[in-house]
Amino acid sequence: MRIEIDGHVPRAEALWSTASAFGHFTAMQVRRGRTRGLELHLRRLDTATQELFGSNLEGERIRALVRHALGDVADASVRVYVFESQDEPAVMVTVKEPAEIAAPQRLRSVAYQRPTAHLKHLATEQGYYSRVARLAGFDDALLTTTEGRISESATANVAFLDDEGVVWPEGRFLHGITMQLLERALTDGAVASRRAPLDLADVPQLRGALVSNARGVAPVSAIDAHPLETDATRMRVVTDVYAALPWDPI
Repeated sequence: MRIEIDGHVPRAEALWSTASAFGHFTAMQVRRGRTRGLELHLRRLDTATQELFGSNLEGERIRALVRHALGDVADASVRVYVFESQDEPAVMVTVKEPAEIAAPQRLRSVAYQRPTAHLKHLATEQGYYSRVARLAGFDDALLTTTEGRISESATANVAFLDDEGVVWPEGRFLHGITMQLLERALTDGAVASRRAPLDLADVPQLRGALVSNARGVAPVSAIDAHPLETDATRMRVVTDVYAALPWDPI
């Protein structure tokens, strides 16, 4: 792993101060020095910095910091964290081995909604519920309201397949970068994409489900004790659309 804060290798006390820091982040996969949806990542970081800290975060600054942290590494998993600091928000970039999402995914539902869910922030219990789900033999947690209304998984967006196409839940959730790219691409393609209220009780009548995040897309094979037979043809269309998404130079 490589870690830099504002373009410098941090001292131990600087890293320690981030353990309880207030902030937000974005996660991306980098291949050959490029990433998908770069403009959306930069917009996410800037708008969240304005909301949380009342200041702007220039996209060129972020690009320069990511390039510096990558160095000669062409393929990687990159995260950009923005933390509260004395003068201006501090930016930490982490570089790790590249990753792809595991498939298929088994999800365990839990009645939990992230606070200020439109932000990819650090003040949330979703990691706890994801860990509990994995300890129970699942791959991740599926977050719902107390009434069973589906929003997202703990680490990804979730979508469902029906006779009309791809259905994303309505409600309070993070509009992930991959989700946004897929929504845009599917709208112009052979499979329709829309949003609608979805409850756990609706799942048996649907034609399967998928998850999407920076690591890719994957079918969902089960929710709780209920196996899902995800429509292979529809899923292939989505994965083909995902594979065709352009990569932007950082």
